[in-house]
Amino acid sequence: MKWFLNLVYLTLLTALTPIIIWRSVCHRRYRRGWREKLVGRLPVVSGDRPVVWFHAVSVGEVLQLQKVVQAFRDQTRDAFQVLITTSTDTGFELAQSRFQDCAVTWFPLDFSWAVSAALDRIRPTLVVLVELELWPNFLSECQRRGISTAIINARMSDRSYRGYRRVRSLIAPILRQITIVAAQNEEYAHRLHDLGVREDALSMTGSIKFDGVLCDRFNDQTAHLRQLFRICDSDTILIAGSTQHPEEQMAVDAWKQLSQSYPELRLIIVPRHRERFDEAAAAVLSSGCELVRRSHLSAGDSVPRTAVILLDTIGELSACWGLADIAFVGGSFGSRGGQNMLEPAAFGAAVMFGPSTSNFRDIVAQLLSASAAIQLDTIDSFMPTVQNLLQQPHHRNQLGHTARSVVLSQQGAIDRTISLLIRALPEPSAQHRVAA
Repeated sequence: MKWFLNLVYLTLLTALTPIIIWRSVCHRRYRRGWREKLVGRLPVVSGDRPVVWFHAVSVGEVLQLQKVVQAFRDQTRDAFQVLITTSTDTGFELAQSRFQDCAVTWFPLDFSWAVSAALDRIRPTLVVLVELELWPNFLSECQRRGISTAIINARMSDRSYRGYRRVRSLIAPILRQITIVAAQNEEYAHRLHDLGVREDALSMTGSIKFDGVLCDRFNDQTAHLRQLFRICDSDTILIAGSTQHPEEQMAVDAWKQLSQSYPELRLIIVPRHRERFDEAAAAVLSSGCELVRRSHLSAGDSVPRTAVILLDTIGELSACWGLADIAFVGGSFGSRGGQNMLEPAAFGAAVMFGPSTSNFRDIVAQLLSASAAIQLDTIDSFMPTVQNLLQQPHHRNQLGHTARSVVLSQQGAIDRTISLLIRALPEPSAQHRVAA
């Protein structure tokens, strides 16, 4: 089986090579980590503490891991060495900045030789994957070596469920190998069990996203951005975050029209992917608006109040949501399935998103059932909805207050998750430690 998978992976990699080269040249992506990915040359392991390996595929998962890893280390009294791996450039950069006292490296591709070499070098006692990372060779090799595996904050979207059901006979043996699956809700747990997860391996913990969000608008990171952007108490801040095309243009057009009647309204745009930063900047400038790019700002620089601010950095969106009075969560027009709306909700912003939210269906249902968010039907409804929130500040504030209450009421998943992980651990002994 593993050699068949190797052949499939090699075929896919060969077919994708022109795209990888093009993105490497044009967008400076996929330039790093090939030794680790292709041949499993991860950091060598030696020393006195067993290793727990946490994997977060990209930025969103890295952010989720922050409080999980901290809680794990606190509850195990640092008896285990922690390794963080990721798969994307942006995820790797963020992990390096957020986990400075942990070893951070790249996750191997699912070639049998890369997986085997990586496990030889790391020798983990437990591997923890975030949300749903199903790599057959990796999971099979972990099981063969007696290494416990866990999937935390597990989810199974409508689209993924339909796809996996078509190949259930292939996916079920993989899922049966996993030691712990901590599902976000009952529906996801039912789907995962239906696809093959063992009942004794399955638990429902809730979503760690509720626990991992910032709630304090006066935290240091948000305060720094407030000062940097020269935001006053009298300003009303509209943030369009995690945006895709054409959501930036939608926000700019609405702000340009509304700011004539509401001069206190300021706009911050945060594209989902950094390769679109320049495209978003061009959309602002082509609309005849002034533009200030976060990457060009230093402390003390002036920021025109009539300028659109483009947050073109990685890892600052979470803190930036703390500036928002009105928050539009992007990726929700079109077919992408939306982005995380918990962060602006936790800060008490009036949250809006479009109709495409399948990736966060459970969270959306909770917010909407509590009248804690607004779901837009079309792009054309964005501007009048923002205008209505500007005209009715009491309604805007009530939306935000209710949204924050929903988030706070759902917290506790991290503690439940850590309890599961600890039960899967052996007693620490003087064996393994990552040499960073």
